[in-house]
Amino acid sequence: MIEGFVNRHYVKSINGAYKSEVKFMQSRLDQDIISTAESFTNNFSDKGHFDFSVESLRQVDNILQEISDYEIDNETLYSISSMAGCYIFEVARRNYGGKYYWIQERKQPVLVTGEPEFSISIFAFDKVRGRILNGIEDEIPYYFDGYIKAVEKGKKTGYSATIV
Repeated sequence: MIEGFVNRHYVKSINGAYKSEVKFMQSRLDQDIISTAESFTNNFSDKGHFDFSVESLRQVDNILQEISDYEIDNETLYSISSMAGCYIFEVARRNYGGKYYWIQERKQPVLVTGEPEFSISIFAFDKVRGRILNGIEDEIPYYFDGYIKAVEKGKKTGYSATIV
């Protein structure tokens, strides 16, 4: 019964009956990510100059390296991953464009750049979590360089990829 209701509701949404709700939710997601990224710049202003430039990601990586030296609980890990992840998302969006989508199965947003000509996706929360837990092997500037190269390739060839 619930499954049928959910499927009908989804179909109605796709057919435009709830278009304003979808736009509101999209707008809210965008606002939340931007606001969280700006909070990151304020909260860590003593650690560097966070101007949403690609170069500023080195300072983000330094902060994550410092945090990785401590034992932190899952709630703190999620909080740091979402805050630093939103900053990384905004660096990508402000420099290369893109649109945010919420991925319920992963309980996090994704940024997709280049649609409809090409599609390059990043999951910044996962990458930040990996950087804290795994160390230098998940370095943020290296990850972001892969994103830039994929965007450049996408512009030339229509390439699509998710950068992990």
